[in-house]
Amino acid sequence: MTIRTRFAPSPTGYLHVGGARTALFSWLFARKHGGTFVLRIEDTDLERSTAESVNAILEGMTWLGLEYDEGPFYQTHRFDRYKALIQQLLDEGKAYHCYCSKDELDAMREAQMARKEKPRYDGRCRHRQAPVAGVPPVVRFRNPDEGEVVIDDLVKGRIVVRNSELDDLIIARSDGSPTYNFTVVVDDLDMRITHVIRGDDHVNNTPRQINILKALGAELPKYAHVPMILGADGARLSKRHGAVSVMQYRDDGYLPEAVLNYLVRLGWSHGDQEIFSIDQMIESFDVPDINHSASTFNPDKLLWLNHHYLMHSDPVHVAHHLRWHLGRLSIDPTEGPDPVEVVKAQRERCKTLVEMAEASVFFYRDFQHYDEKAARKHLGEDAARGLRHLRDTLAALRPWVRESIHDVIAATAESLGLKMGGVAQPLRVAVSGTSVSPPIDWTLAILGQTKSIARIERAIDWIEKKD
Repeated sequence: MTIRTRFAPSPTGYLHVGGARTALFSWLFARKHGGTFVLRIEDTDLERSTAESVNAILEGMTWLGLEYDEGPFYQTHRFDRYKALIQQLLDEGKAYHCYCSKDELDAMREAQMARKEKPRYDGRCRHRQAPVAGVPPVVRFRNPDEGEVVIDDLVKGRIVVRNSELDDLIIARSDGSPTYNFTVVVDDLDMRITHVIRGDDHVNNTPRQINILKALGAELPKYAHVPMILGADGARLSKRHGAVSVMQYRDDGYLPEAVLNYLVRLGWSHGDQEIFSIDQMIESFDVPDINHSASTFNPDKLLWLNHHYLMHSDPVHVAHHLRWHLGRLSIDPTEGPDPVEVVKAQRERCKTLVEMAEASVFFYRDFQHYDEKAARKHLGEDAARGLRHLRDTLAALRPWVRESIHDVIAATAESLGLKMGGVAQPLRVAVSGTSVSPPIDWTLAILGQTKSIARIERAIDWIEKKD
């Protein structure tokens, strides 16, 4: 059997953390078994579905690197197929037209609740022979009266639901449009889905969907219902916990592999291992190993992972993402030092790409003002003497590399009877505008000789004018 999984988001908003984790689990399972991963856009909610949301989902999948083998398929393109199968069920007596009005249904439920019964449709239209004039009917699936539905869930274990607990589900609205539970069944059937991996908020839908699949003569897929993600306060994850769009993590300076590594550990573990490459995820992941209980979202852990990946990923790869963040600061990364070298210099001190980009602006663009505190402390009259000596010596330096720059700074400190910091800190403020930068020899090497000398000159002028 060829494993076929699917991710089936509704385009009513962005791709959020929970959806991204479901997509990742489905993608990993397919990749592990040499199977097929299908992307399906469940856009039958015409009022809430938007093209912007579709684009947000596709963009999020692309950024995460969760490439799909088939799709994206759109349910709105398959209405003829749904209509044909609804008619088939009607012809076979497995579905029927229901003419009950909203008032009738409300009265039915109120009476059931008064009798302390579970509110449910009582099947009164099952045997109706004649249509009701002027009332467009819905179509209900005729759920079996006897027996039970058994779900051998790959995560939750065996779940048994008596058919007597299920009422007759609406599968087509009065305007003829199909409902969610029916379209999902038809799509899983037609797309030959073998494993349905989804959030456990769908557990209640699964018995109904299984009965419809059986009515259509379909082979049942295996189900795996993944526990939800909670915030630190134990409530279901929401925007206030950081359950934002996946693309917000890109905007906030996270690497996609850090997000994937974090997501895979939200509800799944492999011994005590914390860091997983994509290949390691594929090799190690298996659905039965998913935790049975809910997981808690920890932003600090995600930030720690991101710093790890900034530190240990190929600088060329990190620089590819850094360029985008530099562009958001109106910086053209081709007009300045190689971003790969910037990554090497900055990655130890920066936890996000946003932080790295903002800390690296001075490499690409002249700053307008010195940090007031840094200038007051490090750009006094005493500093000017060292800066003049550095200007003259560095201007003649060949080659312009870290080692030779370091030697000049050390020699300057020695000749002036100063500690290394007494020369390096004024120089750092002179070239970066602040008292914080990568090691000063590295900073100057990246900045380049022309810019470095010009900024030292500027600092000397600033000190002289100030005094």
